[in-house]
Order: sequence, then structure tokens, then C-alpha cells
Amino acid sequence: MNGRKRTVQIKFRVTKEERAMIEEKMKLIPTQNMAAYLRKMAIDGYVIQVDHSDIKEMTAQIQKIGVNINQIAHRANATGSVYQEDIEEIKGVLAEIWRLQRSNLLKAR
Repeated sequence: MNGRKRTVQIKFRVTKEERAMIEEKMKLIPTQNMAAYLRKMAIDGYVIQVDHSDIKEMTAQIQKIGVNINQIAHRANATGSVYQEDIEEIKGVLAEIWRLQRSNLLKAR
């Protein structure tokens, strides 16, 4: 096997349904190389998949909140003063950040 690192071949058979299940599980991790996936599973026995959807959602919400705060800052700079409603809006968005943070921490338990 001309210069190959892996020279021992292992073969096994699966049903069509089992192959479909393997391919579905492969979609959960960033690989399209079935040999690498099967080798990893055979050696380590498991693949850990981390769900980042809640973090992505929180990041999007924080970005929206940041836009709101920037608009308030722009208005304050343009007028030279800050209104009580602006302060209340900032307090509200900060409360929303903390709510999102607590929610995600509780999910992590």
C-alpha cells in the first residue's frame, strides 16, 4: 500500500436502514468522510455534539439590544441631553440581557 499510513483494512456490512442511520448521524458533525467518521466512532465510541443554538439566539438578541443602545446614544449626542425614557429603555434592555443570560445558564444545568 504505497506510502499509506493506514495499511490494515476492516470491512463490515450494514443494512440500507443502518447505512441511512449512519449517514444521518454523520450530518450532526462536520465531516463527509465516512471512513474518518467510522474510525472515530470505533476508536472513541462516541461523538459529542454541542448545541449552540441558544448561544446564537442570545447573540442575535444582544446585537439587537446594542443597536437600540447605539440609537439612544446617537440621540443623546445630537440633542446634548438624555431623557428619562432613554434611561428606562436602557434599563429595560439590560434587564433583557440578564434574563437571556439566566435562561441560558438554567438550560445548561
